[in-house]
Amino acid sequence: MYELTGKYAVVTGASSGIGENAAIGYAKAGANVAVLARRLEKLEALKEKLESYGVKAIAVKCDVANEESVKEAAKVIFENFPRVDILFNNAGIAVHGDVVNLSEEDWNKSFDINVKGIYFMSKYILPNMIENKYGKIINTASVNAVISDKSEIFVRHSYNASKKAVVGLTEAMATYYGKYNITVNAIGPGLFKSEMTEGTLFKSEEFLNAYNAANPMGRPGELDELNGPILFFSSDASSYVTGQFIVVDGAISLT
Repeated sequence: MYELTGKYAVVTGASSGIGENAAIGYAKAGANVAVLARRLEKLEALKEKLESYGVKAIAVKCDVANEESVKEAAKVIFENFPRVDILFNNAGIAVHGDVVNLSEEDWNKSFDINVKGIYFMSKYILPNMIENKYGKIINTASVNAVISDKSEIFVRHSYNASKKAVVGLTEAMATYYGKYNITVNAIGPGLFKSEMTEGTLFKSEEFLNAYNAANPMGRPGELDELNGPILFFSSDASSYVTGQFIVVDGAISLT
């Protein structure tokens, strides 16, 4: 039921971290993959790796916060793929700061990439899924959609708000597009090592010690541990599961 051979997947934010790892997971499961991000040179290297698994891969430069860029990326995707079965809306940004100190530019940046990016990508991919009466959309939210942190190191009010919005958008899309046999679900990663966190959270011994002490599993997650939920939502194993938000966090959200 987790078989993806012959499927066509699109992954945004694929130049590093969760997106890159998910793209490899898709290729290993037999899916052809279009990887999207702003840094084309990193995507080209990933494309070669994906092709080593015997699947078709394309690298497409795309700024998900820019509608024209997304529209052009979708055009390239459909020039190379006959359809899109899976859309993993993963591109995201974490802007640090509290409401008092955040600039309007930083607030808008969080919503432009984390929320509007999902809207734009879905807008240009969904018509194909609707036509084919089949689709799997997975949105990357965050454990911070359900918990916040008073720590100065981890205060990210625009991030928290935008990721909560991702969950709301996921639920709304699931309710509406279910009639087309399209499922829409979200994952909520806890702390995972990625380009986004490696230079900040993982550099703070004080934060890591506090996180590990609070987490029932006593550690951050490994990227491969996200691929199980992602592949579940991307495959027919989840054919009757939609509008759901799975937190992958070692149960820190329960403490």
